[in-house]
Amino acid sequence: MLNFLLLPSKKKILKPLTAKVHQLIKEFLPPLSSLDNYDFTAIENNIKLRKTTGDLELIKSLLKKLQNADEGEKERLMLELKSELWKLPNQTHADCLNYKNEPKEIAQFNKMPNEEVIKTKEFSEIAKKMRILRTEHLGNFTGHKSYYLIDSLAEIEHALIRFATNYLKSKNFNIISVPDVLPSHIIEGCGMQTVGKRTQVYRLNSLEKCLSGTSEMALAGYFKDKILKEEDLPIKLASVSRCFRAETSGLQEEKGIYRVHQFTKVEMFSVCSKDQSDNILNLFKNIQIELFAKLGIHFKLLDMPPSELGAPAYRKYDIEAWLPGRKIWGEISSCSNCTDYQAKRLGIHYKRKDNTLEYVHTVNGTACAVPRLLIALLETHQNKEGSVQIPKELQIYLNKNEICKNLKVPELKLVKQIDWPNTS
Repeated sequence: MLNFLLLPSKKKILKPLTAKVHQLIKEFLPPLSSLDNYDFTAIENNIKLRKTTGDLELIKSLLKKLQNADEGEKERLMLELKSELWKLPNQTHADCLNYKNEPKEIAQFNKMPNEEVIKTKEFSEIAKKMRILRTEHLGNFTGHKSYYLIDSLAEIEHALIRFATNYLKSKNFNIISVPDVLPSHIIEGCGMQTVGKRTQVYRLNSLEKCLSGTSEMALAGYFKDKILKEEDLPIKLASVSRCFRAETSGLQEEKGIYRVHQFTKVEMFSVCSKDQSDNILNLFKNIQIELFAKLGIHFKLLDMPPSELGAPAYRKYDIEAWLPGRKIWGEISSCSNCTDYQAKRLGIHYKRKDNTLEYVHTVNGTACAVPRLLIALLETHQNKEGSVQIPKELQIYLNKNEICKNLKVPELKLVKQIDWPNTS
């Protein structure tokens, strides 16, 4: 583990501060021996490496103001200081520092599909020919990047969910159903901004409520302000939820349902002790490999560089599947060790056997993100005659071994919205 130490500076920046301020800084900055002098270089370098936000000059300014502020002003400054400290990224695993801006490929799994045997088609072409997908002419009533999964494609969605959740239950995960609407402070406590031009979060009008981008946020919020027992850790949870993302992409390789505003996902989440999080991350990574290997798709495991970690992750693994119809690698999953980053912001502790309190560590991972897995499955398992072979692991949930053209599809009539004159 890499510790970013704050080294003494030649120039004195701060005078001694109150114990309350000292405690606040200790929670969000690396261990300090003294509050008298700081060198913020290591933290600044970490911000640049990870390409995240963090205004160290403002933090220094607020610390200076706190020295001479009266009691009423101190409360306001403390809130502002805490808000700025929240924006700082997590520390970074030492191994990741060697990757610069490129991920390290760890391994590849399953054989590359033999694209010479058949003329490989892209997912949308396969699905539309079978009449099991609708993505066009939906803007009038469902908006941009909407989609309908029809008949066999909808059945495969449910089969994937059951396949993933049953597998997680066999690994002693507890299944939990979570809300899709969350307070903004829970989402921000998990490390995602809810305001600003580049936010991925749907905010509900002027309310302090947002649509959840992943069940990880609700699962972390479930433990907010709790003190757990060390002997009860790790806790492993799995959840099926709809995920809402405000951003989409105009890139050709991300067309169709590759990047959409909402989708179904099976998520893994754990709260654990600081000594357990590395092992839990490896467990999640291995579960993902086992799940995707059973589906017969060709994929690779990547250890991600600092620039791809976002703010919360200490270390993150991505899994990319080969999409033969598009002839590109596409991300289908990731898992992250967030150490105590989220726990500090949500107040989640555990009591050790000696009765001392520690912040828990949180780990998350995607077991099944439906749209991209559908793309990988249909493009990988398409046959010469136009049908698609269903992997054996999913056949038990579908009672069939392949999908063909859907001959009966309900007609979708588009209705133009009319603005009637106000006669009142």
